[in-house]
Amino acid sequence: MVNEDDLKTWRDAGHVARRALEAIKDEIIPGASWNDVIESAERYIHRHGGKAAFPTTIGVNDIAAHYTTDHNEANPPGWESEMIFKKGDLVKLDIGVHVKGAVGDNALTLEVGNGNKHTDQIKASIEARDASIEKMHPGTPWHEVGAAAEQAQIDAGFAPISNLCGHQLETFNLHAGTSVPSFACGANNQSFKGEVTQGGIFAVEPFNTTGEQGLIENVAPRNSSNIWRITGNVSVKKALAKNKLKPLGATMARYLEERYHQLPFAERWAFPLLKKPFPNENEESLQSKWDALTKKLINIRFLETYNMLRCADGGLISQYEHTVWIAPGGAEILTIE
Repeated sequence: MVNEDDLKTWRDAGHVARRALEAIKDEIIPGASWNDVIESAERYIHRHGGKAAFPTTIGVNDIAAHYTTDHNEANPPGWESEMIFKKGDLVKLDIGVHVKGAVGDNALTLEVGNGNKHTDQIKASIEARDASIEKMHPGTPWHEVGAAAEQAQIDAGFAPISNLCGHQLETFNLHAGTSVPSFACGANNQSFKGEVTQGGIFAVEPFNTTGEQGLIENVAPRNSSNIWRITGNVSVKKALAKNKLKPLGATMARYLEERYHQLPFAERWAFPLLKKPFPNENEESLQSKWDALTKKLINIRFLETYNMLRCADGGLISQYEHTVWIAPGGAEILTIE
């Protein structure tokens, strides 16, 4: 739990995250590339005194979450057209910032070209997020928070996504112990037992869909997001001593751990590191070495990766998100300018 005396870095991270979100949304226009927007967001974060808490992610239309570009700008699985924004696209932009490990996580949805095709759905996401936050007083059961989010979505004619939820934040930990429901999970749902705790910091992010199932699905392969994370469960020193890692693998693992801690990082951030020990290798050889390294680090449980997430029945997805701190009188929004 975080007391008010320790809130400064969390507020700082929230301010940078919100300013980045508001600045970068204006770059999502017809003809702009996904990768240019993503990299622009990450440069903005660094220019304004923060570090990326996770790779900036873009979700277009039925892509819900967990997608960032790789170093080759290869298309995500199932996406056959150019990764260029088109008029009418429904785009989720999710930006996270950390300051000394304190995280600000926020997201918005917009329609490219502002053609008013998705206005009601976007509004429903905002209302669901805000309804959740209004309920987040110390002692409120989590199922009441989820019910408030669902009601706002249902009233607007959209299905809440029931298998994607908000999450507790801790220092250098994007997904700590508690999950925040965004649907009417009921008082007996074991995944959302308990109540809102004073001093907790949470990312509140209801998703909705035009589909009927209200579900997202993992997109194969397991690294389709191009996002990785160090688990924190394996000591590099011990893995090297037990011959589970070779010296070069151990060096790379240490570097990743020192740079990213246990926060998610992008393949395109880490891949160029191989050029230092292998300056004369071609792209194909470097890719082979990267694949071998990540496979080994996953096998010893040092590293994990994420699937891209997509609406299970092809519906369009909308999302809005704030990070909040639970004060004695209710939730304080940290992701504000």
